[in-house]
Amino acid sequence: MKLIFLDIDGTLTKPGENTPPESAVDAIVKARAKGNKVFLCTGRNPDMLRPLLRYQFDGFISCAGGYVVVGEKYDEVLYDHPMTDEERDIALRTLHNHGVFCTIEAEKGSWGDENLGDFLSSQGEGNSELERWRKALASNLGIKPMSQYDGSPVYKVVIMCQDMSQLDEAKAALGGKYNFVMQEVKVGGSDSKCINGEIINKEFNKGLGVEIICKKFNVPISDTVGFGDSMNDLEMIQTVGFSVCMANGSEALQKLSDMVCESVSDDGLAKAFANLQLI
Repeated sequence: MKLIFLDIDGTLTKPGENTPPESAVDAIVKARAKGNKVFLCTGRNPDMLRPLLRYQFDGFISCAGGYVVVGEKYDEVLYDHPMTDEERDIALRTLHNHGVFCTIEAEKGSWGDENLGDFLSSQGEGNSELERWRKALASNLGIKPMSQYDGSPVYKVVIMCQDMSQLDEAKAALGGKYNFVMQEVKVGGSDSKCINGEIINKEFNKGLGVEIICKKFNVPISDTVGFGDSMNDLEMIQTVGFSVCMANGSEALQKLSDMVCESVSDDGLAKAFANLQLI
């Protein structure tokens, strides 16, 4: 039995979408029928990944490792580590002090700064994370205005700005407890850039989520396979027994992976599942 871990945006689906290629769905069904277990492993919170659960998985690692569940009904919580209220408030205050656009993610909802949509529409084409948020807003995947935030525990903060220096106060105020996983995106072929990424607690990551699930099922790391496309999949790629990066993914991640498969739009997952004899 192999444990298979799939990133969503840019890996299982095109960025920001909730419908995988039919070939990927078929491969997942066949892999599970063969006795393997398949898990989502994503930065999305449970609320934003929920539309994909109709395709039947054995559990998921969400919030970049902050919330891990297994079970046929996704009801056995193995790990649950939100930010403290104080850390959340410090992060939002110091980021807003410097004009950083924020979206906070809880288990059952996400809330974004009201002017985030205007910011995204001015940035041109970007990477998979930028595209995911643009499409998420356009498709109404449940990101509500920050003014409606209900106080639910927050697992991570997604941020966008134009200069890394805008993050300095937040980094200092959070006392080194959080990783700022950032990427620069060139805008429209010009010298302009958009910086986007996530603030994630250093106590968890996707790789630790893989280890938690391995322990639950008593499966060695050597019998795990992970699929990703961007540097926010790094810890998963470094942890699993065999790592696969999509052809549409980060060049840096491709170099660190054991295998590069075809892109998400070219039936990459299905072809890799077949090549690795997972189906």
